[in-house]
Amino acid sequence: MRKILIVDDDQKTRVLLKAYLEKNQYEVLLAHDGESFLAELQAHVDTLSLVILDVMLPDTDGFVLCRQVRQRSNVPIIMLTASSDETDRIVGLELGADDYIAKPYSPRELLARIKAILRRTALEAPAARYYRFVGFTLDLMERKVTDSEGTQVALTGLDFQLLKYFVEHPGIILDRSLLCEETRGRDAGPLDRSLDVQISRLRLRLNDDGKQPALIKTVRGAGYVFSADVSVSSA
Repeated sequence: MRKILIVDDDQKTRVLLKAYLEKNQYEVLLAHDGESFLAELQAHVDTLSLVILDVMLPDTDGFVLCRQVRQRSNVPIIMLTASSDETDRIVGLELGADDYIAKPYSPRELLARIKAILRRTALEAPAARYYRFVGFTLDLMERKVTDSEGTQVALTGLDFQLLKYFVEHPGIILDRSLLCEETRGRDAGPLDRSLDVQISRLRLRLNDDGKQPALIKTVRGAGYVFSADVSVSSA
């Protein structure tokens, strides 16, 4: 059973989400503030399938917790924000969140987002396991990327999914709508900058110069293209 850790300071919300998600076959752990969240994270970090962070908490905020989660795990993160300001969403994505939902939201919408993320990040054992490019190795089975020295590159689940799509389609111009659909399960609105933030973060992780990128190139008016040579193997 998939295990989800939720932190929210509103007791009614916590109880409602726990009952709704357990009805849909998820195991749910609850925390009411940053301290209790970190305690639960410490105890269950290796078995969590997903984390849900409320931005506003009594003793800290979701951004601080998001950063702390990313220091310990690549578990997918959904952030809940009551602010309509795009800045909150951009900050969350820059810190490593995989998705965000604006309040108020329905439990059905949250469930749909959870299913979409878990579907995208589900472990599989494909025939082609390793994708190698300019010293990096992407391992589909262990869902990790290592550099030429064997050091693991810190990526969020969403970052990994985006890079996976790029290396599976090298040399092909991929438009923004397609990339958003493949990584987030939804199209990008005309003012949605989340993909741009994610591309910038991925370039940084791969030491790809943002001003003159050599790996992930911007094709003005068309989208992005992964320009490195990619080799594929099962071992």
